[in-house]
Amino acid sequence: MSANLKPYPAMKDSGVPWLGEVPTYWEVVRLRNSEMRVSNVDKHAKDDEQPVRLCNYVDVYKNDRIRSGMAFMRATATTDEIERFRLQSGDVLITKDSEAWNDIGVPALVEDTQDDTVSGYHLALLRPFPERVDGGYLFRALQSPAVAYQFHVEANGVTRYGLSHSAIRSVWLPLPPLSEQAAIVRFLDHADRRIRRYLRAQQQLVMLLEEQKQAIIHQAITGQIDVRTGRPFPAYKPSGVEWLGEVPERWQVCRSKRMFRPRRELARPNDIQLSATQAYGVISQRRYEERVGRKVVRILRHLEKRRHVEVDDFVMSMRSFQGGLERAWESGCIRSSYIVLRPATKLVVGYFGHLFKSAGYINALRSTANFIRDGQDLNFENYCRVDLPLPAIEEQQRIAQFLEQATTAIRLAVERYRGQVDLIREYRTRLIADVVTGKLDVRAAAARLPDEVEELEPLDEADALIDGEDEPTDALATAP
Repeated sequence: MSANLKPYPAMKDSGVPWLGEVPTYWEVVRLRNSEMRVSNVDKHAKDDEQPVRLCNYVDVYKNDRIRSGMAFMRATATTDEIERFRLQSGDVLITKDSEAWNDIGVPALVEDTQDDTVSGYHLALLRPFPERVDGGYLFRALQSPAVAYQFHVEANGVTRYGLSHSAIRSVWLPLPPLSEQAAIVRFLDHADRRIRRYLRAQQQLVMLLEEQKQAIIHQAITGQIDVRTGRPFPAYKPSGVEWLGEVPERWQVCRSKRMFRPRRELARPNDIQLSATQAYGVISQRRYEERVGRKVVRILRHLEKRRHVEVDDFVMSMRSFQGGLERAWESGCIRSSYIVLRPATKLVVGYFGHLFKSAGYINALRSTANFIRDGQDLNFENYCRVDLPLPAIEEQQRIAQFLEQATTAIRLAVERYRGQVDLIREYRTRLIADVVTGKLDVRAAAARLPDEVEELEPLDEADALIDGEDEPTDALATAP
């Protein structure tokens, strides 16, 4: 995609260390060439205000493009707020506040004017002066690490970071002529369409592999197959539990509270802080940071109020409805709002580790609560309402060993595909950086590109579905 691109013939020092050199005829300007509006519209509905759709922080953070067909939340705003923060085609929204410094300044381009949609709290709305800056180019420039770095160093805070008005306005941008801005946008949009197609293909592969893994796990943990023979057991009986169906005749079905009970011990003096993640289970924050390559906010006060966790405990949180109970691989402490479950009898933790992450169990757990509507957290009572299969210890051990072997090849394949995705992401980041800072001349390449219809799927939608990494449910805590 960039192999045939050439550098510009003549360059000059931009005067900004992190931008380096730019083409001699380009300008380097402050972000003051755009009108900036920092929204104060919150999520509350008031009787004396007008109904609006609210574009929030998450909408910007997870989407490159803001389109009228997106499902925004409903809120209200005053007439003045609607007039001031209504989204117009070519606007660029950026995240102004966040728990992590490197989540500051994430941009999204507004593609079409939306009279009923306004920018929400924690966002800044940038409206370029059209005689100077194209909105699509501003969006791409803000995606460049050389520009985004300026937001990161200007962000103030300790446990929460934010940008002041002056910090946003003082950011330096490389600025080519308007015709060249259009060529850069055309080239990078074309590149993104190709990248999205690649990401969707990888997404489909990962989804198929995950479905295959879930099918193997479900058959083994519910006794649909005897893992020694690969065939069904000789005889079955009704389990009396909807999500299990029939189970092997010699298996038991037990009340879940007989197998795991709450661990009520508070944090010990030397406990390390743990993070509960759907991708990696319950691990130390240090290990989580190593896995994902970024820092997370650490709690410094009231650690003694957190809950103690031992290896092979399971942690239950409100998000367990999404990914099952998480197995603890390290000892330490975790937020007091979590439920820590310890084995109450002799059992094979590996078997239950697969069971608690199976789709059948997760759906059964989800059916015990109305938390999406009522704001209810999952708790021990929800856990107790889902009965569990209980094979003999020897059978549990066989199933655990079988599943570890059977799913390893799938796990390695998924990791390989995700590694390929990481490489294409790195390529995309470098390509944007080189193009918007004038290291590569794309004018001729853009002129040769065919006209294409923009695909509706945002890049980050494909990104997120194959990423396999989630924010730790403990990482952004502001309470003990």
